[in-house]
Amino acid sequence: MSEAMSRDELGARLDALLTPERFEDHAPNGLQVEGRPTVRSVVTAVSANLATIEAAIEAGADALVVHHGFFWRSEPRTVVGLRARRIGRLLEAGLSLFAYHLPLDAHSEVGNNACLVRALGGVVRARFPVGGGLVAPVAELDPAVDGEGLVARLRAACEREPLLLRGDGRVIRSVAVCTGGAAGAFEAAVAAGADAYVTGEPSEPAAALARETGVAFVAAGHHATERFGPRALSEWLERQTGLASRFVDVENPV
Repeated sequence: MSEAMSRDELGARLDALLTPERFEDHAPNGLQVEGRPTVRSVVTAVSANLATIEAAIEAGADALVVHHGFFWRSEPRTVVGLRARRIGRLLEAGLSLFAYHLPLDAHSEVGNNACLVRALGGVVRARFPVGGGLVAPVAELDPAVDGEGLVARLRAACEREPLLLRGDGRVIRSVAVCTGGAAGAFEAAVAAGADAYVTGEPSEPAAALARETGVAFVAAGHHATERFGPRALSEWLERQTGLASRFVDVENPV
């Protein structure tokens, strides 16, 4: 039988692990929607959409922990429409929602970036600034690969076809990694001396930057590159807290 703990203790354990106070983020980190006071079962996921919420309820979870939660700075401040349906479903089910954005990118054990580096077989040798307090890894690959070799590793790790902008075709020994929608950090990755930059989504300027700098750019999917952290966090919760925990993946091709 799984252990139980209070909702507040779970939040304190997650905050101690992920240290959200170190980041200037785009949304609040930690408990976003308060559910029942006792937690025995947790679901982790990438994003708090309605399909994920329903999957967590069906799994019998008391808490849902995600990378992409609610209350983004760019969103309206009203709880109407889809926001009302999502939050209403959480409240109706007594399901607590915790969200960690930049903290779950950054963590050296359960973070999206660190987990993707390990999946690529890399060893972190340096870091570069992304913004909001997030610094992302530059990893060494041994042996080195070409662009197609890097794409093959990403295809296996992320289970989707990456987009490769090959730059000048150089041998890739060092790879900068920042998952999700971090195409804007491409120049910082170049400045850090990387031979290739891996993120989730492309941006229009990336093609010109790859041509002009010679550094390869690879987009392996926003959702696909950010499954690593929630999955690793679920495993950490089971090991460290005794709570029943599982990762739920709602398909997203973006």
